[in-house]
Amino acid sequence: MAESSAQNYIDTVSQALIDRKDWLERAEISKLKDDLRLFQISFSVLYNMFLKKKLINEDPYKQESRISELEIPESGPFNEIKKTEQISIRMSSFDNQLDFLVNFYQFGVDFLNLERIRKILGLIRYIDWVNFTPDSPSDNTRVMAEITNASKANCDHITLSMIGESLTKLTKSTSTIMGILRNLTVYHKETYKIKVRNAIKNMSPSEVNANNIRKKMSSEIPGVPFYLEFIDEIIKEDYSKDGQALREKVLKLLEIPQDKPKIVKPKVDYKSILMSGIQAIGTAASVSGEIARKCDDNEEILASQKKGFMYKIKMLIKAIFRSEPEPAIYELQYIDQIKGTHVRENLNYTRFRADYDKKIKILIGMNGQGPLLSKLGAMEEEQIIQYLERNIKDLQSLYKTLSALDEFFKSSVPKIERVKIKGIKPELAAIKNCIVKANHFRHQYSAQKEEEEQLKRLGISSGA
Repeated sequence: MAESSAQNYIDTVSQALIDRKDWLERAEISKLKDDLRLFQISFSVLYNMFLKKKLINEDPYKQESRISELEIPESGPFNEIKKTEQISIRMSSFDNQLDFLVNFYQFGVDFLNLERIRKILGLIRYIDWVNFTPDSPSDNTRVMAEITNASKANCDHITLSMIGESLTKLTKSTSTIMGILRNLTVYHKETYKIKVRNAIKNMSPSEVNANNIRKKMSSEIPGVPFYLEFIDEIIKEDYSKDGQALREKVLKLLEIPQDKPKIVKPKVDYKSILMSGIQAIGTAASVSGEIARKCDDNEEILASQKKGFMYKIKMLIKAIFRSEPEPAIYELQYIDQIKGTHVRENLNYTRFRADYDKKIKILIGMNGQGPLLSKLGAMEEEQIIQYLERNIKDLQSLYKTLSALDEFFKSSVPKIERVKIKGIKPELAAIKNCIVKANHFRHQYSAQKEEEEQLKRLGISSGA
C-alpha cells in the first residue's frame, strides 16, 4: 500500500474509531450493564431455587471469598461420585463472579479491553443456555440441565413459570451481551491495528513479516502485547492483492448502526389480568343454569320413587296442619384430594338449591359488563385478587358437590329407571375449564408481580 494511501486509511479508520467509541459509551455500555444484570438475576432465581430444593448444596465458604478480578470457574469433567459437591462449588463461584461483575466492575470502553472481554465471554458461555440440554457436550451445561429438569418435578405452576422465564431471559440476554461484546472487540482490535500501523509505518514492504513486526513493536511500543492473528490481518489488508476489499470491509464494520426507535415494554395492567380471571369464572353461569334444571328433574324422579300410599297420607296431614315440607337430605360421597380418602357428607338439597340459584345470579354478574364488574374494577388490586381467589375456591367446592350429586342421583334409582336420570358430565367439564382459566390468570398475575418486585429490589425499572 502506497505511503499516502496508507496514511489516508489510518486517518479514516482513526476518525471512525473516535466516532465508534462515542457510540459505544453512549449506547452500548449501559445496555451491556443492564443485560448483564438481567442475566445475573435470572441465574440467581434458578440458583436459589435449586438451593431451596436441596438439588445443590450451600457453599459454606461463599461469603468469605474475595474477588479482585474476574475469573472463570472450573469447567472440566466431573467426578461422578462427587458430582453434587463439585457442581455446588462451581455454581457458588459462578454466582459470586456474576455478582462481582454486575455490582463492582467498571464499565467503560477503555477499561473493557480485549483480555477483560475474553473473561466476560467466558462467564457468559460458562453454561450454554442457548443449547441447554442434558446431552450437551459441556459438562456444566449437562449437569445443570439435569438439575433443572429435576427441579420441575412436583412443583406448582408459578414455580414452573419462574423456571421457564429465567431460562428464556438467560438465552435472550446471552445473545444481546454477545453482540455488544463483539462490537467492543471490533473497536479494540482495530484500535490495536492502528497503533501497530503507526509503529511500523517506516518499514519497507519487503521487511514486513510477523517476526520483524514483533521486533519493531518491542522498540516502538513496548508493553503492547503481540497478537499474531491481528498482525496477519494488517499484512493482508495492507500488502496483499485483496487488501482494498479487506480495508473496505473493516470500514463497513466500524460504521455506526442507525439507532432504532426504542421499544418501551408496555406497563402490565394487573387489574385487567384479575378481571379476566373473574370473567372466566363468570362463564360458568350458562352451564350452571342447565345443571340446576337437570338436578331438579333428577330430584323429581327420585322423589317419585318414594310416593307410595303412606307417603301421600303423610303429605296430606302436613298440608292440613300447614307444616313446612321436610328438607331433602342426600348422603353424598367424594374423595378428599389431600388425604386421598372417601368422605361422606349429608347435603340439605333444599338449602343447596336456594344457595345455588343465588350463586348463578352472582356468576351472571361476573360475565359481561354489568354493575358487579364495574364495582370490582373500581377496587384496589388486593381486594380484587382476594375476591378472585375466594370465588375460585367457591367454584371448586361447587364442582366437588355437583360431581358427588351427579353420582348420587345415578346410584339412587333402580337400574331400569337410571336411563331417566340426566347426567351433567359435559357441564361439569365446562365448569372445570372455567376454574382452570381463572387459575391461569391468577398465576399470571402472581408471577408477573413477583418478577416486578424482584426487579424493583435490584433497582431495575420493569418498563425498560
